[in-house]
Amino acid sequence: MKRRIYLRKKALEEAVAIILKACPWTQALAPEEVDVREARARVTAEAIYARRSVPAFNAAAMDGIAVVAEKTFAAREDQPLSLKIGQEAFWVNTGEPLPPGTNAVIMIEEVHPLSPEEVEIMAPAYPWQHVRKIGEDVVEGELLFPPSHLLAPWDLGVLLATGHLKVKVKERPRVAIIPTGDELIPLEEATPERLAQGKTVEFNSTMLAALVEEWGGVARIFPIVPDKPALLKERLLSVVKDFHLVAVLAGSSAGAKDYTAQLVEELGTLLLHGVSIMPGKPAVFGLVEGCPVLGVPGYPVSAILAFEKLMRPAFSAMLGVRIPARPKILARAGRKIPSRLGIKEFVRVKVGEVAGRRVFLNLKRGAGAITTLTRADALCEIPEDWEGIPAGEELYLELLRPEKDLAKTALIVGSHDLALDVLAEFVKKKAPEYELSLAHVGSLSGILAVRDGLAHAAGTHLFDPESGVYNVPYIKKYLPDTPVVLVHFVRRQQGLIVPRGNPRGLKSIEDLVRQKVRFINRQPGAGTRVLLDYHLKKLGLDPSALPGYEDEETTHLGVAVAVATGRADAGLGIQAAARLLGLDFVPLFEERYDLLLRRDFFASPFWAVLASVLEDPSFRARVEELGGYDASEMGKVVYQQ
Repeated sequence: MKRRIYLRKKALEEAVAIILKACPWTQALAPEEVDVREARARVTAEAIYARRSVPAFNAAAMDGIAVVAEKTFAAREDQPLSLKIGQEAFWVNTGEPLPPGTNAVIMIEEVHPLSPEEVEIMAPAYPWQHVRKIGEDVVEGELLFPPSHLLAPWDLGVLLATGHLKVKVKERPRVAIIPTGDELIPLEEATPERLAQGKTVEFNSTMLAALVEEWGGVARIFPIVPDKPALLKERLLSVVKDFHLVAVLAGSSAGAKDYTAQLVEELGTLLLHGVSIMPGKPAVFGLVEGCPVLGVPGYPVSAILAFEKLMRPAFSAMLGVRIPARPKILARAGRKIPSRLGIKEFVRVKVGEVAGRRVFLNLKRGAGAITTLTRADALCEIPEDWEGIPAGEELYLELLRPEKDLAKTALIVGSHDLALDVLAEFVKKKAPEYELSLAHVGSLSGILAVRDGLAHAAGTHLFDPESGVYNVPYIKKYLPDTPVVLVHFVRRQQGLIVPRGNPRGLKSIEDLVRQKVRFINRQPGAGTRVLLDYHLKKLGLDPSALPGYEDEETTHLGVAVAVATGRADAGLGIQAAARLLGLDFVPLFEERYDLLLRRDFFASPFWAVLASVLEDPSFRARVEELGGYDASEMGKVVYQQ
């Protein structure tokens, strides 16, 4: 089969309209009868009426005595009225039927016993006082639920109370999920040897099946189909008659092994190929023998977002109910987020509250970075006609998880350090209600975020060549009027991250230039970049003479991965990152890494928790175990203004 380009991409709203128009969703689901006790979250297939009244008898609404109200009208505080038990008054408990002929209940607090056979009251009762009358809640024959009603837990109680043991509901939408790709293997076959051969564990189908079940459907995951058009064609034709929707995972793009769009066009009608969203652009939709077929991208974040944005409205239409939308909150961007015109982008973000205002920071944007969804609090939607989001811009976010107590979330930005991940772990263990949200933007950007009220704290290791001092000169320069506190975190080793065995025999910065080593750099504003530039200048070396100087990563781990995968021969970074990936490390400099805190955060209960973790010997030991760290002065205040 030949490679083909995308059909004209559709905007998301247009793509959804095409899907809804093409499918007879409302006629697709047949009714079925189920036990009421197993009907939670099912959708009614027909109108349901009460088979009996609730309550079915006149019932006491209070503990006390049942009486004939008209016979108590003479009671006064100065003229109490005596009543004979068993003749004029009858003891009742809440919920019990009223004795025949009675029509009111007097609360036990207002009844004064005179003897076991006689009581007195000091105020009259009125008819039907403290009585739940027959049919007060529901009257026999009354409409309980219309068709297409999503049954909540309390709805089941009403059905049982009104005489329904069975209820007719719409069958669950059946979805066939077909993973495809030569590179995929099930988890059971994921041995180290097979993974080393370029195989990938298939897990997208499990995520999509969970979404289907969350929306009220039932999913069946089929075995992985290799990248062979004939096999995929055979599988498609075998399932379309038995399912309401078929989802083909991967193969939806425009590559040489992407067959979904061509097969849908060959076997039926191709209605859509390409949606103007990111992640999720390479989506396919069409009909095969009348069955809707959706092709979603292979990258996990693309698969999730394409499936959710295109299929959530379809499930709502199919079931006839509105699947609840996620709540939204208003927040400010903690940093600039660039974006492409003409594409609606969904950025995964963390959310916190700084100085009384909600702030969000974006996570990594790769379509394959599934952890950006597991770590994200919300989705930020960047419209097609926006060329990114400026720092400080306010817009609504779609929450991915229940809204948390934002006062107990700290946004820590700035320079990347592996010890901060360990800090987040220890904070969660010590005080589970607190959470650190980390974003790696470089030391200088972190300092500016603290200044602008877009972060609680910043990790920084900016070296000032003139004074030989770390961080403080930059704080004085960029934050002269901002109340801040600088707290020491660690001393750490910076050096060359190189492949195991150091095959180029690198020992110094000069060796990088002399041997024309392929280098991987850090982004401008990162403390590591500042340190490199300082030493290049000190040695009289031109940065342009260093191959790869313009090739950048935003974290020490990113640098280490570039070296481990052969993209670069060396990079400047910390020893802990090299050790984590089994690489060698050539130590060159020791530097100071500090935490810059807003003064109000320094005075907060959250910082008290953090400070206690910094003093914990087990935390310090864990940090030093990473390699290249000295945590002996951790937590010491080194500067404040």
